[in-house]
Amino acid sequence: MTDKIANPAPLGLLGFGMTTILLNFVHNASLGPADAMILGMGIAYGGLAQVIAGILEYKKGNTFGMVAFTSYGLFWWSFVLLNILPVGGAPSHESLMAYFFMWGLFTMAMFFGTLKTNRALQTVFITLTILFFLLAIREGLSVPALQYLTPHTDNWNLFTQITGIEGIITGLSAFYLALAEVLNEVHGKTVLPIGQMI
Repeated sequence: MTDKIANPAPLGLLGFGMTTILLNFVHNASLGPADAMILGMGIAYGGLAQVIAGILEYKKGNTFGMVAFTSYGLFWWSFVLLNILPVGGAPSHESLMAYFFMWGLFTMAMFFGTLKTNRALQTVFITLTILFFLLAIREGLSVPALQYLTPHTDNWNLFTQITGIEGIITGLSAFYLALAEVLNEVHGKTVLPIGQMI
């Protein structure tokens, strides 16, 4: 008998994808606040599931998967902490702008690591890069000194909703890739194509 290690990527992708969809559908698409449901998902499925997937990728010797899943799992934990820690008050728009910008920069660098994988994974990383930069811009436009750039509340709401829609697309791309990897493995053939590189 040979020991076969299961593919942990679908677990990490589902944790990331479902949490991202929910956050963007509810909060960024302006349907409600980031409440306990989002925070719970961020801790448990968005955070813990991805950290577990990252540790399992480490055991498989997959450095990219280990860095990506562990980092984004810890991103969700940090996001939750930013929303619940009372120390020092709520984070400023300036600090959130820097926070999202750095995550966008990290994700853009990680995108280059997907160029030899498949189109579906590339889509996840490029849409996530765009999402982080849109979030950074949104926070930047909320800085009091720059509010003259968004003089109309309707324009601001539209930008936030566009950011939310882009976030939903990002989450759906990860959700699709996770299901494709599971179903393709179970059936031993391509049920859902992922644009595998030759």
